[in-house]
Amino acid sequence: MTQPASPPTSPIGVFIAPVTPLQQNCTVVWCTATSKAAVIDPGGGVDIILAEVKQRGLILDQIWITHGHIDHAGGAAEMKEKSGVCIEGPHPEDLFLIEGLAAQGQMYGMPEARSFETDRWLDEGDVMTLGETTWEVRHCPGHTPGHVIFFNRAARFAQVGDVLFKGSIGRTDFPRGDHQTLLNSVVTKLWPLGDDVTFAPGHGPVSTLGEERRTNPFVSDAALQRAGRA
Repeated sequence: MTQPASPPTSPIGVFIAPVTPLQQNCTVVWCTATSKAAVIDPGGGVDIILAEVKQRGLILDQIWITHGHIDHAGGAAEMKEKSGVCIEGPHPEDLFLIEGLAAQGQMYGMPEARSFETDRWLDEGDVMTLGETTWEVRHCPGHTPGHVIFFNRAARFAQVGDVLFKGSIGRTDFPRGDHQTLLNSVVTKLWPLGDDVTFAPGHGPVSTLGEERRTNPFVSDAALQRAGRA
């Protein structure tokens, strides 16, 4: 149900649990010095995630949301009610999606999904503090207009939601999605983080930015040069 994604010597810990019928990577990150944890994108499976957090001896401290799609945000309200911790994110441009979570739930067969009020909207350059670790926020629109990603510079790790996947990129055929904007987000917000950065995507296996820059058929350097976008 879960898979490790961090070396034992890292200042952070990571586990990933696919949730919802869409197999979204709910990602739990924590400060190894304090055991304070953040759940990133609890789209569903709230009780399972909370049980895993408890079993690992972690202290749930925050809920972080990359964007307002149901598989990423549909369980946030329930998790906040059961844990008492704050929700942070996404960018306010995704408010329309958060307000429509119940309607999304009816559409995708997840009637338990509910809207929520975030405790803190996020924007480019914001910093998240989790125990003794800090996480940088990047606003990466394209898949949705208010999509953000979370980057831990010390651990060389990022959670990028549905911006980038191993071998693919996020869809842009949803309301207010834009393909060119997404490509620009990858090139200007993700690539500068460094080729050595390991990332957890919103779906599928982890990868590195360098691997995707070399081989991804949509955003590799060669693909962008062929398309005249490099």
